Amino acid sequence: MNKNMDMLHGTIGDKLMTFALPLAATGILQQLFNAADIAVVGRCVGKNAMAAVGSNTPVTALILSLFTGISIGANVVISTLIGQRKPEKVNKAVHTALLFAFVGGVIFALICELLSRQILSRMSIPDEVFGMALLYFRVYVAGMPVILLYDFASAVFRSHGNTRTPLICLLTSGVINVLLNLFFVLVLKMTVNGVALATVISNLISSVLLIFFLMREKSEIHFSFKKLGIDKKQLSMMISIGLPAGIQGMVFAISNIIIQSSINKLGSDVMAASSAAFNIEIFAYYILNSFGQACTTFVGQNYGAKQPERCIKATKIALAQDMVITVVMSMLILLAGRPLLYIFNSNEAVISVGMIRMKYVLLSEGINVIIEIMSGCMRGYGRSFIPALICTAGICGVRITWVYKVFVHHKTYATLLKAYPLSWAATCAALVIAYTILRRVTMKDFFEGKSA
Repeated sequence: MNKNMDMLHGTIGDKLMTFALPLAATGILQQLFNAADIAVVGRCVGKNAMAAVGSNTPVTALILSLFTGISIGANVVISTLIGQRKPEKVNKAVHTALLFAFVGGVIFALICELLSRQILSRMSIPDEVFGMALLYFRVYVAGMPVILLYDFASAVFRSHGNTRTPLICLLTSGVINVLLNLFFVLVLKMTVNGVALATVISNLISSVLLIFFLMREKSEIHFSFKKLGIDKKQLSMMISIGLPAGIQGMVFAISNIIIQSSINKLGSDVMAASSAAFNIEIFAYYILNSFGQACTTFVGQNYGAKQPERCIKATKIALAQDMVITVVMSMLILLAGRPLLYIFNSNEAVISVGMIRMKYVLLSEGINVIIEIMSGCMRGYGRSFIPALICTAGICGVRITWVYKVFVHHKTYATLLKAYPLSWAATCAALVIAYTILRRVTMKDFFEGKSA
């Protein structure tokens, strides 16, 4: 299944679309399958079960974000080495990344299992929801090794310009996930543990499929169990690039946990509504994020190949394409908001509250486009610390400040949601300034022979 792309030559716009759209479809499908978890328990078990699954989202995001960031580092390192035409180093990086993902997943799974009750007890989850939330969490984190393996194997394919293979693997495992959801809940009468187990099994299937296709690869990203090992230099590079992004994701998750804790204090209706709305609005985010990842990979390869003008051109095209598609998608989702929310829960109060969240988030996604593209470009240059620092201060700082300085005095859902557009606006302004400065410095380095 060789769908690798030449990012170093020829046109850019069509290749960006070819790269980004399957990646966006992968994210959307993944979210559809996640939404199926919530829809099944919401309809078949009840809104408390739905709230229990939704309340896990910020916690699992916190746990996964560190490794997701490092997988971005793996993507950048492998992309740059491909651009530099160093196949042996590319292959070492591939095996290093996959082994690190699996071992790291095992370690984190054990830690989370041991500390599961302590972790969730800090989430202000109501007593009637806590038991199911804990049950879901314990089953879900048991699958950490295969969840992380899927993320890193997908990053390997992306670094080589292939976003179709991860999409096909996810589609296959996702259909199985939905079928298992229904089987475990309707036939075996399981509750949230059933949908969590279905998620773990589907991730195992997708990971196995990706490894299988990597073993069939004829390029430098070919995988062999005999070559598994850790190249300390390659891992150090991945961590140095990916760790800031991972820490950024973790701080994001912490800020979202604080917001989720505030949501939990507003009652189970608001909890259920917020969970349902999130699982719908996130579709627009996956589109804008896919172009950010495309920008990272294009810039990474061309930076390694010492083609600065092509890096700049790819960034501009990615920004334009991302903005148009994301804004259109956001408006379509908003227009269909009420029927979509009804799929999750028919309670009118839940639907009305869910629409409030969708309006605040979807009408601001254009700002988020700029954040993703600027951050993606700078990571492609190997400068991940800058966007991580700005996003941490801008997004997380504003949200946490808003919760503790404003929301505490005006405890309404609408007041809480204003933290999202305000934090994005502040971060966007800072990132544009940082990118402008970085581009000038990078171009100067190229002319002086200091580039990668």
